[in-house]
Amino acid sequence: MYIISISWLVYGFFKIKNYQKSDLKPQTSFTIIVPFRNEEENLPRLLDSFSKLNYPTDLFEVILVDDNSSEKFEVSGFRFQLLVTDNIRISNSPKKDAITTAMAHVKTDWVITTDADCVVPENWLSTFDSYIQENKVSMLAGAVSYECKPSFLHHFQQLDLTSLQGATIGSFGLGRGFMCNGANFAYKKMLFEKLDGFDGNNKIASGDDVFLLQKAIEKFPAEVHYLKAKNAIVITKPTENWKALFHQRVRWAAKTSSYKSAFGKFLGLIVFFGNLSFVILFFLFLFGIFGYPFLVLFAFFKLTIDFVLLTITNQFLTNTKIKSLLLSSLFYPFFSSAVALYSLFGSYEWKDRRFRS
Repeated sequence: MYIISISWLVYGFFKIKNYQKSDLKPQTSFTIIVPFRNEEENLPRLLDSFSKLNYPTDLFEVILVDDNSSEKFEVSGFRFQLLVTDNIRISNSPKKDAITTAMAHVKTDWVITTDADCVVPENWLSTFDSYIQENKVSMLAGAVSYECKPSFLHHFQQLDLTSLQGATIGSFGLGRGFMCNGANFAYKKMLFEKLDGFDGNNKIASGDDVFLLQKAIEKFPAEVHYLKAKNAIVITKPTENWKALFHQRVRWAAKTSSYKSAFGKFLGLIVFFGNLSFVILFFLFLFGIFGYPFLVLFAFFKLTIDFVLLTITNQFLTNTKIKSLLLSSLFYPFFSSAVALYSLFGSYEWKDRRFRS
């Protein structure tokens, strides 16, 4: 079932064609929403990338939402319109509250969200605009990749994110999209209002992206697309230690049980049990219950199909080869199984705050 499921995602990946933007005159007005908390180190890089956007400054504005940072972030000297406002907390989810807070100030037709530790490419908005002009669409999910240093921790994270991006693109290609990344996510303000924003899932700390996506697909499936365009890939930073990575992945996994998408839940279970089976077989081998040929055969088939999805996704996301592939692939089942099991009952840290799974 694992091999069939991943093969299905590979098929779906190829069904989404790479998009090349047209030379259309820019028309779409965007508001870029960036929630942040204590990001004085990262925000200047992000704002600098906004200033280099190949897009008319009168067609986009930026709203930074300060989620109770310890120091106020001062900005000035940018050619585009920029607003810094404080987050108004009304739920258990700081990020959802931040986006809802920003919506009260949005005057444009479209909003596009990203994170403070990201950098956007110069043709980011022009590529979104071109696709919007050519297609009847109300929501667009885009790709995210890491800016990696030469360390196993970073290579492991790149491999993990690549698998998630491959599953995301593949599911959209199958007409069963169920997840996206809020660091590169656009939708009409009118759609956000029609969906009543995050109403119904604001007790869950994370999921500002996937729950809104699933609500949109449930009501307006034909208007939700994936933008598979190299010119629109947002680059973000990996975490700098294993503890932060573990808590981040627990935060991501904790929302899976609340998915509305039956396909998303099914795929999550298949992947979980595929990885857990590898872990169980490894320990059965250590205790002499199973011989090594069975474990090697199981690992060979699992790693082979994983390699196919990872390779095609990596070719889209980056121009570099996958590093530490074998070591990461062997370690990944143990890491992901621990994350999934811990997310069922544990707590995690996020932006210096603790949340329950």
